[in-house]
Amino acid sequence: MGSLAVLLGALAVMITHKLAPEGVQSVVLLVIDAALAVAFLLLAMRFVSQWLGVAMLLQAVQFSLHAYYLVVEKPHDYLYRSVNNINTIGVLLAVLVGTLLAWRRNARAAK
Repeated sequence: MGSLAVLLGALAVMITHKLAPEGVQSVVLLVIDAALAVAFLLLAMRFVSQWLGVAMLLQAVQFSLHAYYLVVEKPHDYLYRSVNNINTIGVLLAVLVGTLLAWRRNARAAK
């Protein structure tokens, strides 16, 4: 479910960059980040998993980054891109680790 949330979020971001007008993109990206953070929060509450908690916190950082640049009306610069990319890699790694741990747990249970 976490992977599906990330995939839907990535698709929404791509569509936003392609179709949304320049002035609206920041708000739409902020809403997408909030929705993804809420999805991770709901999953973390449902499954009580550390990797989901990490993914949720990293997504909150992403939301804060977009909110900061939106509020101060600062154009996206190198710092924004760097933090955005590192943070996205962190979310993806958290989902990957969670998936690997779940596979390992299921393999043990099957034996």
